[in-house]
Parts: sequence; C-alpha cells; structure tokens
Amino acid sequence: MHLDDMPEFWPTQQTVPNERWVFISRSNAYQCNEISQVCLQMHSDNNEMLKVLILYRKEELSPKNLQNRPETVPTPVGDCDMIRLGKGNLMKMKALLVFVVLLVTVCRGLDNGLARTPPMGFNSWERFRCVTDCDQFPDTCISEKLYKRIADLMVSEGFVDAGYEYVNIDDCWMAKTRDENDRLIGDPERFPSGIKALADYMHSKGLKLGIYEDFGTETCGGFPGSEFYLKTDAQTFADWGIDLLKLDGCYSFTHDMPVGYPTMEHFLNETGRPMLYSCSWPAYFYPKIPDYDKISTSCNIWRNYADVQDSWDSVLGIMNFYGKNSGNFSAKGGPGHFNDPDMIIVGNYGLSYDQQRVQMAIWAIIAAPLFFSTDLATIKPESKALLLNKNVIAVSQDSLGIEGELAFSLNDVQIWIRRVKPEGSIAFAIVYTGTGGTPKLIQIQCASLGMIKKGVPYSVMEVFDGKHMGLYKATDMFNATVNPTGVFFGRATILG
Repeated sequence: MHLDDMPEFWPTQQTVPNERWVFISRSNAYQCNEISQVCLQMHSDNNEMLKVLILYRKEELSPKNLQNRPETVPTPVGDCDMIRLGKGNLMKMKALLVFVVLLVTVCRGLDNGLARTPPMGFNSWERFRCVTDCDQFPDTCISEKLYKRIADLMVSEGFVDAGYEYVNIDDCWMAKTRDENDRLIGDPERFPSGIKALADYMHSKGLKLGIYEDFGTETCGGFPGSEFYLKTDAQTFADWGIDLLKLDGCYSFTHDMPVGYPTMEHFLNETGRPMLYSCSWPAYFYPKIPDYDKISTSCNIWRNYADVQDSWDSVLGIMNFYGKNSGNFSAKGGPGHFNDPDMIIVGNYGLSYDQQRVQMAIWAIIAAPLFFSTDLATIKPESKALLLNKNVIAVSQDSLGIEGELAFSLNDVQIWIRRVKPEGSIAFAIVYTGTGGTPKLIQIQCASLGMIKKGVPYSVMEVFDGKHMGLYKATDMFNATVNPTGVFFGRATILG
C-alpha cells in the first residue's frame, strides 16, 4: 500500500508536520517515508489483507513511554520511530492510541442523510453554562432535571410543532472519570437515571437528544475528552440513542483536527445510528482559513468563529465575520452541511427587542442552525413570539438550503440577501447598526435588494408581521424606516 492509496482525510507528506506524527501497524513488512516521517505497514489477518493505520503522537513513542510495555520493541527506521506489536498486544498500547481506522470500510464524505435544512432546537451552553451546583441552583444546574424541564416546555409551548426538535446537552454533563470499561458516564448525582434514559425520555416526547464531547484530552470545562477514545465514545453515544454530537476542540492540536474530526465522522457512521455531527474544528483555526472542502464533507454543521455571548457586540461581531466571508465559506453551506454562527440568544438579558429581531433575521438569511439558548420558563412573550415566528422559520428552512450573504454595506447600513423558493425569489434584511437614537429612512433600488429580473413584479412581505408591502420591480425604489440596531426583514416572491 502506498501513501497515495490512503483515503482523502489521511495526511500525506505535504500535510503532516514532520515532528508530529508516526503511523504504526501490526506487521513485519512496512514502508517508511523518511522525509515526512510517516511510517506505514500492512497487516495480514487470516490471509485476508486489511489496511490498518494506527496513529500515535511521535513523542509518545519514546523509550521512556514504552519501557514497561511487554512485547513492544522500539525500532529506528531512518528518522522515524517505529515499533512492532506482538499479536494481541494492541489493547496494551491503547494508552498511546489516538485513531484506528479500518480502511476497508471507510466512508468517503458525510453520508448520514441528516440536516437537509438547518437543524432547530435548544442548547444549554450560553444560558446555563457549566453550573454543576444543584444544591444552590436546583432548577438551572446541568442535570437531567433541566433537560426534561426544557423538553416539556418545548412540547407544551409549541416549539416542537414549530420545528424545534433537538435538546442538546453541552459541556459539564459527565462524571470526572470514565468507568472501568473506559466508557463515558453521566454525573451520577446530576444524571441519576443515566443518559440512555434521558434519550428515551426525549424520544417519547417527539424530540431528539444531542450531546457534547471534545476532540482533546479534556472538554473545555475539564471533563474527560475523546482523545484516545473516539471509537469507544461513538459507540457509547449510539448505544444510548444519541441523535447529535457536538465535538469541541479544547485541549487538542489544530494539526490533528483535519485527521481527527473526519475519523470521528467515520466512527459515527460505522455505528449505524444516524447522528448529526457538529464540529468546532474551523473555529480553532481562526484567523487562518481551514480546508472548507474537507470540513463540508465531514460535518453536518460547523462553527467558524468565537462563541456567542449575551450582548449586541457579540452578535454584531459574528455578523461582521460572516459578512467578510473569508475563504468563501458561505459557498460550502447547503443541504446536509451548514455553517454555524452559534446559538440564538433571544429571550436572555443582553439584547433589546430590536436586536433580537436582527439576530433572528440574519440567522435565517445565512441558513444557520436555530439552536436557542434561553430558559423557556421565564422567557418574555415577545421573545417567545420571535422564536416561534412561522415566517422567519420558513425562510430559515427554505429547502434550497442556499446560504445568504452580505451583499454590501455603506456606513452603518448592511444589506443581506438569500435566494429562496420559488426560483428567482429572495429574502433580504436591511440592518441599521447605528446607535444615534433616531430611526433611519433607508431608500434603495429594488435591484440592489436582489429583485433583479427586469419588468417582472415581486410581491414583498415584511417577514415578522406578515404585512404585504406591495408589488415592486427591479427599477423601483424601496423605502424602509429602521430603528437603531434594528432590521427590516423582507421576502420578495417573484410573480413571473
């Protein structure tokens, strides 16, 4: 087997940092590329040739780390460190194991049939963070009680009927250590029924359960990470009935991510259970531009930028990042694979009502996942109405799945446009970011809003309240009065 025969997501001489990686397998025959320090072997099992790659960190193959491991003999090969494993010795080496991939069953690209439109649901992080003191915060700590409470409210308050279907556990749900079989377990005090029982509860409500892990040695909150345990964790999640995995990137190396994240995708697919795959991979490359071709074929949704915080500055910062569209990442969004600007913070403390409308409008325009992070027990009626607005959701869930973009900006006015059905129609947002205290009258030619077909009328609707604004043609002027840090959100349906 030659390096050229490896699947697309495995690094080659050009992509492997020389000082970082060594490939090891169980065999007597090997090939070693001394320049790239990638060692490759073949493994024969029952006379059937299997292509097996086992990836280790090079520094972990030092004699010091190997000295107490029977049947393992370090053997220098050029500039590569290579070891041979005795039969049955693979489990003895699992402390070193990062990835194991059986290439005979490698799935080329993401193929789980999920996220044909941007997923919708709840995520706990922005609102509930990593609160684990359930004595002091019994209703808001990270616990099965919290997620059941949110699920019940999603059903009773119309969120499930509106299309919200995921209840996503974020960080800090685990026990501090794995069990005796190296499997993850929920914190026994905060999740006494276990995660499988919680998944069963969600399914009984017509909901799906998402869960959080981290590609590194620890989660961002200091709980056990998936490094060394990718395959074990994928199977554990499948056994529990998990429907979505968010894989964060704390305590890991960006060098590892172009290999590791697709490897987890492979293991998720290998379980046979459909699990939507949310990757934090590109966010850890910022401000560098990652390989969006690879990301879009490995992940259903992916984070590109900083976490959203409960403030207008945070939301505007994310909008500006998506407006710049560095690397043209918007072109990689589409059915089955969407960019994720992070959670909806409508209903919390940091945004005015107008600013909440801006976030809903822009997230719908850019085909973002609609994962709200708020407490449905205390949400104000006007914020709840924004989350449940059928016209906004219709733009978000448009089946074309085309991600909208910032068309242009001038001073403190931004124009965002997304193509929607029927063919030739568009959704548009006119955002006024000024803070002067006075609404602004914005006059713009309709062609600049995406109504470009000459001589053909467009029926324009204001999205939030469904008001019909009239018929317009490309050469007509469109007038909108927009509040400071506010938005006019329109949908123009072509009539010819």
